Amino acid sequence: MKRILLAALPLLLVAGCSRGLDVDAYPTERGTRLDCKAMNADAPRKVAGEDSILVADDNAVAWGAPPIILRCGVERPAALLPTSQCFLVDGVDWFAETTADGYLFTTIGRRFFVSVEVPKEYDPAADALADVADAVEKHDPSVAPCGESG
Repeated sequence: MKRILLAALPLLLVAGCSRGLDVDAYPTERGTRLDCKAMNADAPRKVAGEDSILVADDNAVAWGAPPIILRCGVERPAALLPTSQCFLVDGVDWFAETTADGYLFTTIGRRFFVSVEVPKEYDPAADALADVADAVEKHDPSVAPCGESG
């Protein structure tokens, strides 16, 4: 019995060390945890042609390298104003921001905010939004159409 446990120890150590991609900490809105877990469980295996990757944070899912990262239950974007332009992709309204590495899209007009970080290597960036649209619609219902949620 001791030999079996000692032989399995290296495998357990390796398994314990593979935490996955570290996603920057972000404030999660109260009351979104269960919905976010369900959304993440329904997230597609592929986004923009990239396979899903292990993520250390259970409020986020990711695909590819560099990673496309979906974060659930994020705070309202500070730059989102009533006059901000919104983009409709496969039934989901998005607010877009340009970042140093690509784009940050955040849902608008829904019960809570979901963001998708898309590195500039993925073109068109909207492909990633189309791929996650079903999971967003299923777990974060629309409460106001584009233009009414500013």
